[in-house]
Amino acid sequence: MVVRALLRAALCLDFGIVAAVEADRPAMPAVTLAEARSIAFAKNWDLLAARADVDIATAQKLVAGEIPNPVLALSVTKVPADNSPSATSLGNGLFHRSYDTIAAFNQLVEIGGKRSARKASAVAGIDGAKARFADARRQLDLAVARVYVAVLLADEQARVLRASAGSLRQEAGIAETRLKAGDISRADRDQIAITADRIELDAGRAEAEARTARLQIEVLLGIAGARGEFSPAESLVQLADRSATTDRADAGSRPLADRPDVVAARAGVAKAEADLRLQRAQRIPDPTFLVQYEREPPDKTDSVGLGVSFPLPLWNRNRGNIAAASATRDQAALRARQAEAIAAAEVSAANLGLATASERRARYAGQIVPGSAAITTAMRYAYQKGGASLLDLLTAERNDNDVRLAAAAAAPMWRTQRPRSRPRSVRYPLFPPHRNAHETSRSRTPRLRAGLLRLPP
Repeated sequence: MVVRALLRAALCLDFGIVAAVEADRPAMPAVTLAEARSIAFAKNWDLLAARADVDIATAQKLVAGEIPNPVLALSVTKVPADNSPSATSLGNGLFHRSYDTIAAFNQLVEIGGKRSARKASAVAGIDGAKARFADARRQLDLAVARVYVAVLLADEQARVLRASAGSLRQEAGIAETRLKAGDISRADRDQIAITADRIELDAGRAEAEARTARLQIEVLLGIAGARGEFSPAESLVQLADRSATTDRADAGSRPLADRPDVVAARAGVAKAEADLRLQRAQRIPDPTFLVQYEREPPDKTDSVGLGVSFPLPLWNRNRGNIAAASATRDQAALRARQAEAIAAAEVSAANLGLATASERRARYAGQIVPGSAAITTAMRYAYQKGGASLLDLLTAERNDNDVRLAAAAAAPMWRTQRPRSRPRSVRYPLFPPHRNAHETSRSRTPRLRAGLLRLPP
């Protein structure tokens, strides 16, 4: 019993400490979309892992440029094993005995362009790693924008549904008065209450979706222990208005060849070409040069020898590796053409979606939403005066909800359909000397460096 009591006390203490730490954790401030992108560029785990791939590729370049180490061989032979004398006329010293002592120095020399091919392959590997990092940054940029908009859209959906449910609650009060007056039946009054309950449930579902989107964007921002407390500092209307003025001129202005996934695919072709040259050069045997010193008293006190050796390519001409490298080169070329085609199709689709989204937003804001609101207001007034049926009122409310939700969804489409070839914040070279991803992000985000925006660790 005493042990159980102690265990309960320890558990209560642990839970109390955890609760105190959670309570002391600072609340996340409201963040704009630009600030969210900057934070993600500095702290996203996938992006940091992609940055490590560049370091690995850089190390491979050092390996590719290294020259083979020489080989030093020392040997002593003709040492008597039967205790027979090994002294010579020169004496019985260690260097005067009849031992055969050899010191040889061997150096392999690569010929045929093997080292240059390896270095070219490593350079192409670095270019590909940098391009993949830039593409990961581009994808992260788009993912943050989409999830940021998803949070705003879910919040707006919940607000619209809550407002609609509140309006129906007011109509339910009016329906109660009309029920007492005998104008409507009890079923009509209950129908309004049931519809309001259903809309409130839909609003709760939208709030849950908003919480899920908040958790997703906190993960993208690299925040440990995500709690779904992300707070956007901008509205859908602000994002759409800013996009309408800045992104139209930016759409399609960047050359497609600069898109990171296309650059990475072309770097893959260059690497495959260098690997093919290396495999072809492997057919040429590399010589090994030998310099040897030998001492064998008393007949050969000191002698020097020179030599060269190389394998004879009689049976193995490296045909298999050459064929594999050639197939890899052809495959890389096909993937590069595929990447270019996919990028062109995505840009065309984004341009088309951009034009369609801007037209939809304009029509919803200028025509459909005001018209639907006017119809709903007129229908409520008519129902209160007995000039409209319950079915007409509920139909108008449902249509107005659909219109407002569709208008909210149309506003951010302008933002998410931008045909961006690469993030505007990326400028080549991506990695200045002695600068890591954190330092780059801090230098590009003065508010973060000044400490005006503090996030939980």
